[in-house]
Formats: sequence, structure tokens, C-alpha cells
Amino acid sequence: MTTRPDVRRAPRSARILKSRLVEANRQEFDAGLAWAIDDPMVEAAAARITGARRRFVLGAATSFTYASLLAAKLSNSLAQVTLVDGTIVRPLDILSDVRASDVMIVISLSRYRGYTIDTALPFAEAGGSLVVITDSADNPLVRHASEAIVIGPVTVAGLARVSDDLSMHPETPAVSPAVVAMVIDLLGTLSSASAKGANRRFAERQRLASELGLYRD
Repeated sequence: MTTRPDVRRAPRSARILKSRLVEANRQEFDAGLAWAIDDPMVEAAAARITGARRRFVLGAATSFTYASLLAAKLSNSLAQVTLVDGTIVRPLDILSDVRASDVMIVISLSRYRGYTIDTALPFAEAGGSLVVITDSADNPLVRHASEAIVIGPVTVAGLARVSDDLSMHPETPAVSPAVVAMVIDLLGTLSSASAKGANRRFAERQRLASELGLYRD
């Protein structure tokens, strides 16, 4: 029999720190919501993604996690969505056949990985469109992008430190993971909402998943 820990015995310092972390997360997310309401680039990026014939999603390290989530969301309702994972789908495979109707959605958060830049720039130079999701207008990909979503400049960055020696998310120090996830959710939903046949495709995926017994409810 497993004994559940007595949460009342948790150190007071841990409870205080948790309270500070929750409050800092709330402030970050509130700032992210305020930014998202006023920034028109999410809608512009969604339109670009919907209008493409093929959609490639790219990210490295922590950004690869977000790229995987975005690719999964887009695949629910859109055709021709490919996650560039560097192993099964390699940059060479993509760059050797770039078409003007292609779009590459790049998630690139500081510090910016050379792998991401070295893949995205040749894609744009070959005639494809770039949609960049980043945390700073200084990202070297921004000036080459057809659409660039710069998440919460000034308003969101800098709220993540709860003390002089503790950062909530050192893997993405300039942006809240919750705000990045929100942007991905908005982008995926807006792209699907304006795509022809999105509902039919989603319903067919659900039917096939049930027929194949993919889930255990």
C-alpha cells in the first residue's frame, strides 16, 4: 500500500517559493494575453500557413518540443504537414526540393541554434516562405521571414526571475513556456479554422483512429 505524503509537512520555504512561482507565472501569462490580443502577426502567420501547399515545422533543442506540438496540432486538420526532426526528415531532404508554395514554420528561441538558422535561411533563399516564432526581433531569421511572431517584446520578457539567483525557466529565459504554448494553440486553431475541408479531415482522422484501435478510453 502506497502512503501519500503529508503535504502539511512540506517545508514552509517550499510553500513560499511555490507561491512566488505561481504569481510570477500568472503575471507572465497575463502579459502574454495582453500582447496576443493586440499583435496581428498571429493571424497573418495563420493565413500564410493555411495558404501553403506544403508545411514544414522546424525547431531545435527546447524549440523542437514546441515544434512537435505545433506539427501535431496542424496535422489534425491540414494536409502536408511535416516535422523536420533531423533524422527521418532531414534538412537536406527539404532543401533539395523547395517550391514557392511551401512554408517553413520555425520556432527559434534564444539562444538561437545554428542548426535552425542554417536550415531556414537556405529554405527562404530557395523561394520558400518562412514563418518565424521567436522571442526577439534581433533573431537573425526575422528579416528573412514572410511573417514573424515576436512574442511579447518588453512586456513578457524579464518577468521570469523570482529571486536574484532563481529563474523559472532558464531554458527559455526571455519568454514564458506557457505563452509559447498559447501562441502555438492560437496558430494551430486559426490555421485550421480557415482551411477548406479541415472539419472533414479531422472527423476522418478520428474515425480511422477508432477503427484502428489507437486509443484506450
